Amino acid sequence: MHIAHLQPTGQLYSLITFGVAEGCPDGYVRHMGVNVVLAARLADLGLKQDELAGQMNDAIEAVTGKPGTFSDRTIRRLLNGSTRRPAGNTKVALERVFGCSAEDLGFYPTRTTAAPPEEHVRRRRFITSAAGTAAAAATPHLTTPPARVGMADVHRLQDQINKLTLLDDRHGGQTTLDDSHTTLVEDALARATRALDLQQQNVAGERVRRSLYGVAADFTALAAWCCIDARDLARAQRYLDRAMTLAGMAQDHVIPLRVWNSIAMLAHQQKRFPDAVAAARAAQNLPITRKDPFFASFAHARTAIGFSNLGEGQQALRRIGYAQEALAKATPLERPSWTHFYGPAELLAMTGIVQENLKMPAASEASSHKALAALPDRFQRNRALATARLALAQLHQGDVELGCATASRVFDIMGSDPIPGRMRTLLGDFHRDLLSLAPRSPRAYEWADELRTKWS
Repeated sequence: MHIAHLQPTGQLYSLITFGVAEGCPDGYVRHMGVNVVLAARLADLGLKQDELAGQMNDAIEAVTGKPGTFSDRTIRRLLNGSTRRPAGNTKVALERVFGCSAEDLGFYPTRTTAAPPEEHVRRRRFITSAAGTAAAAATPHLTTPPARVGMADVHRLQDQINKLTLLDDRHGGQTTLDDSHTTLVEDALARATRALDLQQQNVAGERVRRSLYGVAADFTALAAWCCIDARDLARAQRYLDRAMTLAGMAQDHVIPLRVWNSIAMLAHQQKRFPDAVAAARAAQNLPITRKDPFFASFAHARTAIGFSNLGEGQQALRRIGYAQEALAKATPLERPSWTHFYGPAELLAMTGIVQENLKMPAASEASSHKALAALPDRFQRNRALATARLALAQLHQGDVELGCATASRVFDIMGSDPIPGRMRTLLGDFHRDLLSLAPRSPRAYEWADELRTKWS
């Protein structure tokens, strides 16, 4: 008869094929004697065998005053079916660690107790759902077991990161959340605190702890990015420092790339162009960029912008070439949601920035047109930024009328959303250059009036 097989669902291991092993009481699921329910609970909590043994030893010490003597061998016997009816300290420790009865963990009941029929029904429901949250059946004389946190909690937090990232992509980092009237920055920081609280106040395996540090780092990096988008430079620096620390504690290999990229952008805003290049090159030297050409392309493009701000045209254009070559080699993979903005369209937009910085407005205009044609609709903020860059390129070629018309479209694209600080700076650059190139042009006066009207 077919027995349950465990398949990863992203939140918990679920049992998708059911049957009863020969000689196994009704309601218990095993495969070749293996306790698949216990294995699923162990995986969900991110616990290794030695970690479970340690937690069981601690549980017995809390009850008896003396540490337990459980080891890896004990856990292997529990998992492989050698121990089918845990009793005594083993049963007490299991129930205390997992917060449910030993039967709910897939074990046979002890021979001295006969479970009533309704208990068999409850166990069957637990096994078929594999939710791992059955009602606690702790021994009466024990105190309430400490709360558990597992990968399901991590995945819920990651889903929230994805939702906030989508809001930033469309509306910019200064958007206010409709349901709570808090800013995206405030919400991201609150969720980072929640992730750290889960890690501090609950029992979890090493994998879960690292993952919680990772999501806290991601939330904090998102808050820093929103501050960069708003040009709130002092707060951005604080959050970037914190995000890098948390990423180190998480032993995460991707978040440092995000942080270095943001550090490079922050240095650019502060006109510390050598620091911007150094930060971008630090991103280039991360292991993840050597492993994945997608990330290598991203780091090369950021380095190119840094060199263009220093006026080093040959270096900048060479890095753009490297970025194009690397992106052509990248394969579709599941990557963090904050990276979804980067692709052929964004690389074209960044190429336009490099060309504009190098006094190549005609080439910049062409790149910006191509970027806008390829940019997915959901990146509203980036579309508005690319449009402002296009207006600058047109103005620097002496086309005042066309440049002003293009710049006006920025307000139409953003609609009722607030204009982020980065975009305000870009529009300010356009306005300054317009007054410098055509101070007496009627169109310049019209643009100035439109800017004053729509600025807010």
